[in-house]
Amino acid sequence: MAGTGYGIVAGYDGSAGGGDALRWAAREAWARHTVLTVLLASDLAAPGEPALADLIGLARRRGEHTVIRGLQYAESVVGPARIRAEVTGEPPARVLCERSSAAEMVVLGSHGHGRLPGLLLGSVPWQVAVHGHGRIVVVRGSWRPVNQSPGPVVVGVDGSAASAGAIAFAFEEAALRNVHLVATCALADSAGRLGEMRRMEEQFGQEMDRQEKQHPDITVIREVVAGPPRSVLLSAAREAQMIVVGSRGRGGLDGMSLGSVAQALLHHSSCPVGVVHPD
Repeated sequence: MAGTGYGIVAGYDGSAGGGDALRWAAREAWARHTVLTVLLASDLAAPGEPALADLIGLARRRGEHTVIRGLQYAESVVGPARIRAEVTGEPPARVLCERSSAAEMVVLGSHGHGRLPGLLLGSVPWQVAVHGHGRIVVVRGSWRPVNQSPGPVVVGVDGSAASAGAIAFAFEEAALRNVHLVATCALADSAGRLGEMRRMEEQFGQEMDRQEKQHPDITVIREVVAGPPRSVLLSAAREAQMIVVGSRGRGGLDGMSLGSVAQALLHHSSCPVGVVHPD
């Protein structure tokens, strides 16, 4: 991570997807004992950093009940001393990308206002996932029933630089949630050179050995499978409460900021997706 000046940044516009992101980000900020910055793409106030109480008052006078509920919920979870509000009149994707370089992570819903029928991912989360820095979380999928046990955190591992950051993030998330971690290495997209799959499997084992020594309290389940990473990880997402991948795998093309596996998860995952860009 480049920095943590903004703590956790939640992109919020009063939509249902924005509300999901704000609730997820508020609980994350509480668990991490850090600041929550709510970036509100709205004309409620002039761009800047209004006091949260003033912003709620403006929303109340405008009848923006969804905005009020979201901000009040975030304040109740994080506490007034660790929540700040920022209103922007600029394109939200641009501002969120800028903030991501000095944030612990940026959290967005899969869709905001203006969702087009049939669109699997909104333009703002897509742009931030592609062009952002550090850790980007897109909250998608449905919440688990109360009587259903929480699923694991899943991480896709392929030996790339971004994959190393994804592993570290996934261990943190598993520890915060007190659940086990499933580390998955899918071999089908590895190069066809003789011995490449074996080398990839050995690197996976070595990296997980190193990480597990640093996190002895986390139960880790290692999975090495022969299937394609996209289908393997999408299948794993069905039982997970979060899935984490690097922004670009070892087979990524030069000039691409987002690999095909991360793209597939952002569009189709049934749980929140964390995409980690290497520093």
